[in-house]
Amino acid sequence: MSNQEKEIKNYFDYVDRSFYMDKNKEMARQNHAISIGHGQTISQPSLVLKMTLALDLQPESNVLEIGTGSGFQTDILATFSDSVYTVERIKPLQERAKEKLEARNISNVQFKLGDGSVGWKEYAPYDRIMVTAAASEVPDELIEQLSNKGKMLIPIGSSFDQDLTLIHKDEDGKITSEFIEKVVFVRLHGKYD
Repeated sequence: MSNQEKEIKNYFDYVDRSFYMDKNKEMARQNHAISIGHGQTISQPSLVLKMTLALDLQPESNVLEIGTGSGFQTDILATFSDSVYTVERIKPLQERAKEKLEARNISNVQFKLGDGSVGWKEYAPYDRIMVTAAASEVPDELIEQLSNKGKMLIPIGSSFDQDLTLIHKDEDGKITSEFIEKVVFVRLHGKYD
């Protein structure tokens, strides 16, 4: 395990997941997804950690997050990268996550309300892209916004059968993908649902 991975693991153990939950706080230490309202969930801790490590964050990384949700994953991404641009389609979730992150003095996050399936072109390219909702296919817009030598993690598939996929773009822009594991995420609404 690299020093960066150890630091992420230690921080992950330190962050109080219940802080990002308004209901069911007593379930925060359980290793499963929990509803945060509006048909959305906060993912199980083991998966959040696995996805964060798979993304291979670097201190200089410019990160796009699709699906702000509770802000829990955003917290971890922001702590181990230079900047995070996070897109959420549900206004009450975005507002709550923003309040929570500001309360923790996390200041390197920009928020956008909108269709995450088309990314956030204004600040592209991104060194890393984390998608926390399942798409039927990899959105072309996200591939275009991924920098050369960048990585994107995205669940691909139907509502109940998804492959968590790590996409690599090499220095020449060639795309390869790697299967990580079977997962079940809420759907990515918008152009690719």
